[in-house]
Amino acid sequence: MLTAADLEINVLEFRQRSFQFERLADLEGTDFAVFSRTETESESQFRPRLVHLKLVVPQAWIVYDEPNDLLALARDGTTVPPRLTEPVIEVGAERSEFREQGIDWQRASGPGGALVYVPTELAAPVLSDAGLAALGLAGAD
Repeated sequence: MLTAADLEINVLEFRQRSFQFERLADLEGTDFAVFSRTETESESQFRPRLVHLKLVVPQAWIVYDEPNDLLALARDGTTVPPRLTEPVIEVGAERSEFREQGIDWQRASGPGGALVYVPTELAAPVLSDAGLAALGLAGAD
C-alpha cells in the first residue's frame, strides 16, 4: 500500500483529470485518501465559476502506474488498470453515476458546493454527515 509520502509527490489520474492528494482519514476502520482539484465550470460562459472537485477512495485501492508516473485506482490494490484516452467532458455535463477504472462511481454535491466523487458501494457512509466530517470535507469549499 502506498504511503502518504508516495501520494503527496504524485498526481492521481481520474476522469482524464489530475487530482492532488490532500489527506488520509479513517472512516469506520478504513483508511481513505482524499484528493482534490479546482477547475473552471465552463470556459464558454461569460463569468465561469470555480468548481471544487473532491475524490474519496480507500487508500488500499491506489496503485502507482510507474510507466506513466502517476497514480491510478485498482480495487485489488495491485493491478494497474489500462489507461483510456477519451475526451474530457465538462463536469456539469457528466452523468452523476458512471464506471471508471473498473469501479462504479457516484458524484454528489458536498458541503460548500464541492462535488464529491466516491465509489458507489461506499457512498452511504462517505456522504453521510459523519463521514464527510471524518474525512475533513464538512467545511469543503
